[in-house]
Amino acid sequence: MERDSYTDDEIRDILSLTRVAVIGMSKNEHKAAYYVPKYLSEHGFTIIPVNPTTDEILGKKCFSTISEVVDDVDIIDVFRPSDQVLLVVKESIKKKPKVIWLQEGIHNVEAENLARDNGIKIVFNRCMLAEHQRLS
Repeated sequence: MERDSYTDDEIRDILSLTRVAVIGMSKNEHKAAYYVPKYLSEHGFTIIPVNPTTDEILGKKCFSTISEVVDDVDIIDVFRPSDQVLLVVKESIKKKPKVIWLQEGIHNVEAENLARDNGIKIVFNRCMLAEHQRLS
């Protein structure tokens, strides 16, 4: 699977943004959708969980949808299957994030083009934890 064409310096710039809403964040500590945001939280990122099936993850209020998040977000980190990403991106655009980050294994050309057309950087098929570790 291909991935975006950002350089290491561009990814470092993206990783300097700290307010991250995590769509599809899990309460299951064995899933990447749990331990990746947990790692990010432990490394200075402000994590905002988005998952309609629970009220709290990592001691933080969990929102049902990205639309319910009242604060501004810099990055929307997406842990949803590729075939669900277009709807997620359509909803996420309304929050005006600087970046939408599709985790490793997630790629949807239509959604990626939609984000770019709305002036939002789109990272795809990369893990925020792995990139942070690699570039720190």
